[in-house]
Amino acid sequence: MTDTSSSRGSRAAPPVINLGDRLPLADRADNRVLVPALEGAPPRPPSDVIRSLGGRTMGTTWSARVIAPLGVGEDDIRAAIQAEMDAVVALFSPWEPTSEVSRFNAAPEGVWSVSQRFWDLLDAAMDLGDETNGAVDPTLGALVDLWGFGPPGPRSPLLPVPSEDEIAAAMAVSGWRKLRLNREARAAMQLGGMKLDFSGIAKGHAVDRVSDRLTALGATSHLIEIGGELKGRGVKPDAQPWWVEIERVEGAAFPRTVAALFDLAVATSGDYRRSFEYAGRRYAHTIDGSTGRPVANALASVTVLHASAMKADAYATALMVMGGFEGPDYAEALGLAAHFVERTDRGPVERMTSAFAALLDDSESAAG
Repeated sequence: MTDTSSSRGSRAAPPVINLGDRLPLADRADNRVLVPALEGAPPRPPSDVIRSLGGRTMGTTWSARVIAPLGVGEDDIRAAIQAEMDAVVALFSPWEPTSEVSRFNAAPEGVWSVSQRFWDLLDAAMDLGDETNGAVDPTLGALVDLWGFGPPGPRSPLLPVPSEDEIAAAMAVSGWRKLRLNREARAAMQLGGMKLDFSGIAKGHAVDRVSDRLTALGATSHLIEIGGELKGRGVKPDAQPWWVEIERVEGAAFPRTVAALFDLAVATSGDYRRSFEYAGRRYAHTIDGSTGRPVANALASVTVLHASAMKADAYATALMVMGGFEGPDYAEALGLAAHFVERTDRGPVERMTSAFAALLDDSESAAG
């Protein structure tokens, strides 16, 4: 979960941009279009009115385009969205001293029971940690804080990079293998000094929660965005999907990519989003738990499309940690629709998995 008040260094616009009501026909030749396979015609939206809402949450912005049934007003929609986002902040924001994660992080050594919703995401994150051999790791809060990306804020300019001893001390209370869970008691063991951090999955989780809440409200067609993580459900009144553009890395020569988010989410992890530079080197906010340091590979960004926004968020982070060799191979083996951009002496170079390539459309009918 990102809080801009404690960010430093370069920041970029969210990596995905809403294109509005339709993909312009004139732009077809310049677009690379991603369209998921559909079985049959999608159901009609519940009305012909699209409501646009937005605001701030989790230290970033959110936006929503919602088609709700007649009788469900804008106040109802906003209240439903806000309730879900507030609940996620109350559970998982380390910038909120009274949140459940902050209370666990401040707790003394021992085994502490947690709420069901907290347990569900912690358990999912630990499963992803097992699956990715720690590339997803919810226990790296001490390292995140150490490198100046957490609630304590940036490090002193006099000591911008931690010492070896500081890194070793933070690593001693970090690592998904060190966290013990008691499933019967729905409890987690606090080592004493361990800090949980859900920044790699919390925004995606919030997008899923908001989408599910709107669907339960009858608003079965919508596009939700929180800090650049998006999910689209259903179609618009003209039967068009929710079109979004995936932002290109600066200097990239390949064409822009637009995606039809029909019951699909997209997330991007990039080294340009939160970082600082020291002695000619860029230090990105994504931490590699195996080294205790920010990722140090040539990947500039990873984009993942998945039915779950939480998993798209988590896998994008994990593949960024894995790097330009292991990441694409892992994504290919798992069948993920993933796109990688690597910095080289020749400029940004892209690589995509076969599942991502399978979404490519020749645009003959994608923007009709």
